[in-house]
Amino acid sequence: MRDEVGVDPVLVKGSGGVFDVECDGRLLYSKHKTGRFPEPFEVINQIKPAS
Repeated sequence: MRDEVGVDPVLVKGSGGVFDVECDGRLLYSKHKTGRFPEPFEVINQIKPAS
């Protein structure tokens, strides 16, 4: 992931089906809000700087 978007991901184990992705304190994805897991690259595309 570092090569792709320049960040080192950290898994924080939770419970109850929670799957949230945050970057720099900003919520990028929430399974609770969408009711599904993200599609491939859905989160990465939000982290990448606009070209």
